[in-house]
Amino acid sequence: MEDMSIGTLVASLGFALGGIFGATAQRTNFCTMGAISDMVFMGSWNRFRAWMLAIAIAMLVSQGMHAFEVIDLGGSIYLTTNLGWLGAILGGLMFGFGMTLGGGCGNKTLVRLGAGNLKSLVVAIVLGIFAYMTLRGLIGMARVEMEAATNIDLSASFESQGIPDVLGGITGVSAETVRWVATLILAGGLLVFCFKEAAFRASSRDIAAGLIIGLLIPAGWYATGVIGYDDFEPTQLASFTFVNPTGEGLVYLMTFSGATINFGIAAVGGVIAGSFVMAMATRTFSIESFNDSNDMIRHLFGGALMGTGGILAMGCTIGQGITGVSTLAIGSLIALVSIIAGGVYGMKYLEEGSFGGALTALFSRG
Repeated sequence: MEDMSIGTLVASLGFALGGIFGATAQRTNFCTMGAISDMVFMGSWNRFRAWMLAIAIAMLVSQGMHAFEVIDLGGSIYLTTNLGWLGAILGGLMFGFGMTLGGGCGNKTLVRLGAGNLKSLVVAIVLGIFAYMTLRGLIGMARVEMEAATNIDLSASFESQGIPDVLGGITGVSAETVRWVATLILAGGLLVFCFKEAAFRASSRDIAAGLIIGLLIPAGWYATGVIGYDDFEPTQLASFTFVNPTGEGLVYLMTFSGATINFGIAAVGGVIAGSFVMAMATRTFSIESFNDSNDMIRHLFGGALMGTGGILAMGCTIGQGITGVSTLAIGSLIALVSIIAGGVYGMKYLEEGSFGGALTALFSRG
């Protein structure tokens, strides 16, 4: 009974924090795909800087919590000794490209769904189905075989794939010293990148988005790692990610026994609910559907690519791009770069209308 009450409490916190996430993203238009779109088509970096600000804040607070032993980030899925470099690259590229077809990444899909977008309902369902297929279903065996053939086992030399452990092991400097140096360099560099631009400093909306989303990541660590701690059956240390929880959420809704309510599933529901409340409060809720069959096909492919790619990469623009990177995991950094690259290529593909044309546009000055 006690275990159940802890699980329910953690799930409740996941729903509440997800609600804050959804309301914030809806109100501030925080969108990682939109950030790439603004950057590629309009030369505006404000929303991209909001994303980078969220990473910096999440990294600083998460690493501080770990250093002061509030949580142990080593218990997260990101800091194993099994470096899935191919999954991070291939899955990241697939996810980045897919989110351009699907009109938004995993979190934006949920936010738009809460605001009445029926296209996002279809994308969320397809994303969830393909995520579960890739994790435990039809595509699962191929994924397992790929990981077995390509993943690098670092256990013989390092305690994890985290930058502190790897660089500490190579240089002989203590991991904790490397942790602080790496955190200050990476997070500090991101903060300089964000606030050196006057346009970003003048945008209270984007600054608020970065700060709030960034703080929600360590809040998730605290909910699962501290409040959810139990000597006999501790909650898996986790924070915000949306691909796998969307798939598990569909199973949970359909069977009630195929998945157990947890922080991730509840957070997915919270994001939708928070977005809905904010959309209604600001009178921006509106029903939107597909323009034509081609629009629907494009969104279906986008959802499928995001679901499959998100599992291969072990996360999305939030799950790997902010949560994973906050742990200083090498695999998360690879996935983040791959997602951005896939997103940029996807934008060029939509602009040019062909894969070859997109490649030409990427490598030409015009």
